[in-house]
Amino acid sequence: GETGEVRAVANASAITAIRTAAVSAVATRLLAREGARELAVLGAGVQARSHLAAMAVARDFEIARIWSRTPEHAEAVAAEAGTPFPVEVAPSAEEAVVNADVVCTTTSAPEPIVRREWLHDGVHVNAVGSSIPTTRELDTATMAAASLFVDRRESTLNEAGDFLYPQREGAIAPEHIRAELGELLAGRAQGRASDDELTVFKSLGLAVEDLAAVEHVYRRARETGTGTEVEL
Repeated sequence: GETGEVRAVANASAITAIRTAAVSAVATRLLAREGARELAVLGAGVQARSHLAAMAVARDFEIARIWSRTPEHAEAVAAEAGTPFPVEVAPSAEEAVVNADVVCTTTSAPEPIVRREWLHDGVHVNAVGSSIPTTRELDTATMAAASLFVDRRESTLNEAGDFLYPQREGAIAPEHIRAELGELLAGRAQGRASDDELTVFKSLGLAVEDLAAVEHVYRRARETGTGTEVEL
């Protein structure tokens, strides 16, 4: 971090899978209302798996429902979840989220898969899957109604289709962003204001998150003698 000298070479795919879900877990701890018990995960890929694991650490959920456009994929994730709560496969996205207290969207959908009318008051949404300007997972009504939190304002205003589509429609503006997650952690901004508030964390990912994660992996590898040492 100071000299740019190579200290380790690590599997970026595995680290990104873990750190992305870990950031959602932090957002969930900060923003989900107390007593959140039902979880919904949309998608059945790498991030669906890692989010189920991360959410099991973030809160004491009693049940999760997972949905995918390919039911067989959702069934495989549910069977392999290994969470302290049961994971059921939902027949539709609506049925997955309609009673959920926390929703994680981890899909590659180009068009919204979550509608505002499906979400009850007080739900928290981690919007993870869409990370380019031309795709989104949440509809305009959801974004307009939500208290919006992001990992970085600059990234959101330039890259997040979930934000850019509603902005082009005139539903929201840059001022709609309540705070960055780091501002909540530092105590410089307020999170959830009431139990019936709809909160959304728009995740895009930051290089510093990968750096922090691999620093932890490197430190633990040194402590435990794990990995292979080579001369560079």
